[in-house]
Amino acid sequence: MSEYKIYSLHMGKAKCAVDLGDGSERGEYVNQDYILNKMGRPHRSISLMYCYYPLDKEFPGRISEVMKDEDVSFAWDYPYDDYFTYKGGLEGNTEGEPFTFMRDVRRHGQDVTLTLTVDPHVSDEQLIAIANDLRPFGRLLLRINHEATGNWFSFNKRCTYQEVADFYCRFNKILKEYAPNVSTILCIGGIEDLNKNEIEKEAEFSQAVKETDIWSVDKYMALHWGWPYDVAERGGTSHSRSKVKDIYNMTKRSFERFKEINGGVTKPMVMSEFNADGDVTGPYDQAAMVKEFCDMLKADGEDWFSGFTFYQFRDRGRLGLEIQDPNYADCGIEQPVMKTYKEIIHDDFFKPAMTRGDEVTLPCTLRWGGSEDAEGLEIPLHFEKNPHFCEVTFDDDSNIMMEINGKWFYKSPEAKTIDLMAAFFEKPLEGEADLTLRLFAPPASGENDLSIEDGLMNSYTEIKKLPNIRIRFEPVEL
Repeated sequence: MSEYKIYSLHMGKAKCAVDLGDGSERGEYVNQDYILNKMGRPHRSISLMYCYYPLDKEFPGRISEVMKDEDVSFAWDYPYDDYFTYKGGLEGNTEGEPFTFMRDVRRHGQDVTLTLTVDPHVSDEQLIAIANDLRPFGRLLLRINHEATGNWFSFNKRCTYQEVADFYCRFNKILKEYAPNVSTILCIGGIEDLNKNEIEKEAEFSQAVKETDIWSVDKYMALHWGWPYDVAERGGTSHSRSKVKDIYNMTKRSFERFKEINGGVTKPMVMSEFNADGDVTGPYDQAAMVKEFCDMLKADGEDWFSGFTFYQFRDRGRLGLEIQDPNYADCGIEQPVMKTYKEIIHDDFFKPAMTRGDEVTLPCTLRWGGSEDAEGLEIPLHFEKNPHFCEVTFDDDSNIMMEINGKWFYKSPEAKTIDLMAAFFEKPLEGEADLTLRLFAPPASGENDLSIEDGLMNSYTEIKKLPNIRIRFEPVEL
């Protein structure tokens, strides 16, 4: 029998969820171990951005590499979008991208938001193949042909807005049949003028508003869309800056209009890309604007907003928590917005709800539904004072996410001992304290077992015994 009491624990939705963009046309994917160590907690979801244009002769090459010798003066001047290319579907397999990264994300206790720009001319068979690709990845969020009321992406240049909207509904219907674990995100312009009450291209996209699972707008409080082909300077025409209050109000008005179109019935409302571009604001105002928006969310007494995705973790420009080091791509240079963002995501308003249940005994089975619905364990621990050693040692190949004193840690199947002392470096205990160690078990492979009855939505792990918990309150030798 364990010397510790053990309780069941449920992890549920935050008042406002936080998601994080990781990789795009402006930056490469950063592994989840690095991000977790920097941020101190997992996100609800990690957003990955890919494109699928299999009817083009250049595909599946990344278009900026295939056409690197072409004279291009705007990021979206290529035949198709300059994202990493989706290597699955009817023509490929799930051994490469984005699936390797999706597994990394899910192993670390986060859901996947897959942004996919798709040629609307692909066949139903090709869309069914994508749906089948996504079946093992749990409660995945799929953002199809985002910013669809714009004019920069290739799918908008190939089709009318009505055709883009009809394609969204066609793909959404296929997903409901072949991959019901996937929730769709419709990302369109929304309310762009506070003096108007119609969303952008409302006539064309009203049906998509009704059929999608989640509503979304992308809102940059400042943006330099001319990057990297020019420099933003005062008087230039390739950048803009808005008032934070106006962005907030347009987002809320967008939700209200979506609701009206949907007959008064609400759906989750998110902002799938959110930031202020440091190219326009500089590093200090960038942080201040992000904080101002989040403060407005906390102060708003109405329950209308489900979450936002900060775009992005590491960026070659100034839209990242880190700027990619121009001398060494694997190295990031932290920006002031990193400290501000960490303070935001460690605020209770943006953290997942934790609910303790009854006392349990081992062995027991933990369920991982997703980052907003998971069953774990909570172990109360008493600390005499700030520790000199705090570590846990496992003797199995379990895949575990742990939290203590507000900081999260990951134990891979290969790892045995996890040093938890980092939880006390930024937040040292000032005296005696009672803390809890929380454990969850996301799928070790990053995929669900579809052979079990509810494998589309849930993953299960048996916990036979607790790790050895070693806590010492003084150095080994004095």
